[in-house]
Amino acid sequence: MNVTLAVKQYVSKMIESSGPGMKVLLMDKETTSIVSVVYTQSEILQKEVYLFERIDSQNRENMKHLKAICFLRPTKFLLKLHNFVVDFSNVISKSEVKALAEADEQEVVAEVQGRSWEPTLLTRTTQGLTSVLLALKKCPMIRYQLSSDMAKRLAESVKQIITKEYELFDFRKTEVPPLLLILDRSDDAITPLLNQWTYQAMVHEMLGLNNNRIDLSRVPGISKDLREVVLSADSDEFYANNMYLNFGEIGSNIKNLMEDFQKKKPKGQQKLESIADMKAFVDNYPQFKKMSGTVSKHVTVVGELSRLVSERQLMEVSEVEQELACQNDHSSAHQNVRRLLQNPRVSELDAVRLVMLYALRYERHSSSNLPGLMEDLNRKGVSERYRRMVHSMVEYGGKRVRGSDLITPTDAVAITKQFFKGLKGVENVYAQHQPLLHETLDQLIKGRLKDSQFPYLGPSTLRDRPQDIVVFIIGGATYEEALTVYTLNRTTPGVRIVLGGTTVHNTKRSEASTSLNLLYQLKK
Repeated sequence: MNVTLAVKQYVSKMIESSGPGMKVLLMDKETTSIVSVVYTQSEILQKEVYLFERIDSQNRENMKHLKAICFLRPTKFLLKLHNFVVDFSNVISKSEVKALAEADEQEVVAEVQGRSWEPTLLTRTTQGLTSVLLALKKCPMIRYQLSSDMAKRLAESVKQIITKEYELFDFRKTEVPPLLLILDRSDDAITPLLNQWTYQAMVHEMLGLNNNRIDLSRVPGISKDLREVVLSADSDEFYANNMYLNFGEIGSNIKNLMEDFQKKKPKGQQKLESIADMKAFVDNYPQFKKMSGTVSKHVTVVGELSRLVSERQLMEVSEVEQELACQNDHSSAHQNVRRLLQNPRVSELDAVRLVMLYALRYERHSSSNLPGLMEDLNRKGVSERYRRMVHSMVEYGGKRVRGSDLITPTDAVAITKQFFKGLKGVENVYAQHQPLLHETLDQLIKGRLKDSQFPYLGPSTLRDRPQDIVVFIIGGATYEEALTVYTLNRTTPGVRIVLGGTTVHNTKRSEASTSLNLLYQLKK
């Protein structure tokens, strides 16, 4: 199951169904992001789409020679082109189709091919889920996290749409029905607080990855053509091969990429003495230029990541984070957290995350000294706004809220596993932690996920091992969990898992939205 490919095929079918001729693609803010992720401009130009515009553009010329394809969510808009095919990103009610027809005074809308809903928080999330299910051509059975009312409401909302639009979801039946599993972030608030060391996760955490784009404009000494770069596994072979590798391996692979580039680099004094020489140079130049851009991009990105790791003491911070998440030595953890809080090079947000992890890990420990750490944050100059987030985090994902026992093994088997894991040690001290999602999916695949904790919506249940699984996390997913899903897909034959959520978390950098901001807003 490949969501990117499914959406790409949908957009392709949308364009092809409009027939031959020059086209303009009109999009809104959200659908612009969708198309930019799945298509490059050169690819979509090959489909006779020569112009791309936002539907809310104020200055639009009359272009009656173009056929307009509108891919958007239902809004009021002014249209000045000749012939329209309107595609929506989800289901749309009959009343909304009628309203759209009444607004089409010039009768320029030739056809409505898709559906959508008016946005509210719940219905917007339902839109995203049902849109993915339709793109993947899946009509799933639904399981949800019983401890979360939000998960149950979302499950019921999705089921309601599937029931109402049963003709759209009338796909070819499979021997084992697909499964939608709806989880709540509050069951594992620890994972988003940990620094990650895979390439994709580090880029998102430290630089921000938005629709495959990275803003490098604040990097010291950055050249003009590298102020914004694109990292896409579909068009960047180096990124596709390295996105799930750890930072140490990336450094080695960057060196190999550079050496390969040097070998293929044209010699400065290369003579072009014949037509054949010129033709060979012209033929090889695009490939060389592309490789040059790839090398420059990744050397710049990895260089900036290295600078930030050193500047923010992230290796030392991450080691203590892993100790808090995976070990059970309160005295050592407390001392290490206090030591880092006194380090002036540890940033405000990194300090707050450490105290959050301590608060979640030792919430009910007899020797817990959260007030003392809060005072250390105050002395460090951490703002009251950030200090309040520590208590908000405990309210959001503390022991009282969690449906699972996130931290302490509760049975002899789990305790034994942890004991032997400790004897074996770990290859990487910065990657000891496994998200709760790993255990949840492992139990699901083995048929051991308890119905009492993750009930089915409706009377039917799966008797066989699920094959196609869509996981959705209310409150957002992380790239550590994406790595878990990637690994399970590779190591579990016959099982295909897709991960989604209301956001992809990272900590605040500049004005970007963050997991910390999200939690703060939830508790305001």
